[in-house]
Amino acid sequence: MSSHPEGASSRDESSGRDGADRRQILGLGLGAAAALALPTGAWAAAAPVVATGHGRVRGALQDGIHVFKGIRYGADTGPRRFQAPQPPAPWSDVKDALAYGAACPQTRFDEPLSEDCLFLNVWTPEAKAGGNRPVMVYIHGGAYSHGSGSDALYDGTRLARRGDVVVVTLNHRLNVFGHFYLGRLTGPAYAQSGNAGILDLVLALRWVRDNIAAFGGDPGRVMLFGQSGGGAKIATLMATPAAQGLFHRAATMSGQQVTASGPLNATARATAYLAALGLTPDRAEEAATLPVDRLLEALNTADPIHGVAAQGMGGLYWGPVLDDQVLTRHPFYPDAPAQSAGIPLIIGNTHDETRLLIGGGDPATFSLTWDQVAPLLAKHMRVDINPDLVMAEYRALYPAYSPSDVFFSATTAGRSWRAAVVEAELRAAQAQALGREQGGQGAAPTYVYQLNWGSPKDGGKWRAPHTLDIPLVFDNTGVPDSLSTDSVEARRMAERMSGAFIAFARTGDPNADGPNTGGAPRWTPYTLVGRETMVFDLDTRLEQDPRGAERRLFARVPFTQQGT
Repeated sequence: MSSHPEGASSRDESSGRDGADRRQILGLGLGAAAALALPTGAWAAAAPVVATGHGRVRGALQDGIHVFKGIRYGADTGPRRFQAPQPPAPWSDVKDALAYGAACPQTRFDEPLSEDCLFLNVWTPEAKAGGNRPVMVYIHGGAYSHGSGSDALYDGTRLARRGDVVVVTLNHRLNVFGHFYLGRLTGPAYAQSGNAGILDLVLALRWVRDNIAAFGGDPGRVMLFGQSGGGAKIATLMATPAAQGLFHRAATMSGQQVTASGPLNATARATAYLAALGLTPDRAEEAATLPVDRLLEALNTADPIHGVAAQGMGGLYWGPVLDDQVLTRHPFYPDAPAQSAGIPLIIGNTHDETRLLIGGGDPATFSLTWDQVAPLLAKHMRVDINPDLVMAEYRALYPAYSPSDVFFSATTAGRSWRAAVVEAELRAAQAQALGREQGGQGAAPTYVYQLNWGSPKDGGKWRAPHTLDIPLVFDNTGVPDSLSTDSVEARRMAERMSGAFIAFARTGDPNADGPNTGGAPRWTPYTLVGRETMVFDLDTRLEQDPRGAERRLFARVPFTQQGT
């Protein structure tokens, strides 16, 4: 199964910087060798060259799409560890863009790893200026600790061909390399260290603004989309002043960021991490020169911040920080960010998120008894509510549910779906307020979806879990081991979901007339009155307030974002 539960990668290997760089060089060599094996005429015809602002890059023609992998958008971050990224030095030769660049160092990963990781990838129907195509930039999941833009599920070939769009994926700094907040422990050089990974994303989006036209894209129609941690990063960018104006539509898939880590909690985490490295706070800057392997080994340090929302984090939390430098407000607290009020937004979740998020790592949760449900709910809901009351409410709402059904449904609603509801409500309230103040022209619409269609994989045990929407939106159901499978039904769902996202990238409206609609009904914006939600299923339909009773149950208690 190709999946990243709660954004965590399914891969299970880490590497030091030197070994990772050797593997990266090997991968580049193999890619170049494969290219050189082509006949001379075929190589010339299949090797588009594009001039970027830093130098020329050579891609390849694959399945009718021009593909560029491993384009450098930033300099090596190793010499400036924990600091803001820098643009790359210009080059005068033509750089091959035939293999993915290294991912940020992390645990549980089998790709080449390196602090020299600021690379992006482009798929385009035609790599030349003047194409004016919508640009779809995907930000990968893995929370803020794992992942890369090179997963096979993120291959942009089919999406670029289906929608006549330009697709971009990218790598950026993660975990301690991207979110080690030293602002209260060291000097000004590290004032932005808690959000270095967010600044990487900003630098990548500036590269898109400045260069994507040369690849046939429209820099004035840039859509961000991302799943799990990728969606959370997008929500954070919506409130990041440095990102303002760099994208024009956004879609979050099972990933939200209501609040960030506060500076005091982030400092407590930094202090605990330093202790695991054998360093005191007054020696914090020494972490900038330690070997990569040592930094990775300390990631399993227990998080010092306790409480219901912190349960089950499995080590230190890494994520955006309210540092009053890069991030001067929480992403969606106390309201929706004003800077992105004019950006159309899709907010989506899957109906059975935790069947994979929790069940994927704990098979026993599929055979629970009623006596086991409440204690497990207390551990996994991440909101402070009476678990016995929750179990009783679900048994009354859904008499046919098994104990495991109740467990997965309640943890999905309280843990994974709740932040999506909060963000949708705040955006609807913002649109309502600005509409009154500005004659109905003040805010862009928000569209909400729920994926109900269930995967047939493994006898259907996963139903509609976390990550299932990835192959459907990318139209990549044919990727080996895809959770969706490549059934006729899966391809039909991919047609509907990818069609809606393509239409949204093109116009800011997920409704389209033409071959990309896939037979879906009209999708209307979310309001506080109707709570309009597109339910993607074989009988795709627009519903008002689906699972309303579950929403009202968890609305009794406040929501706290994990890591805050």
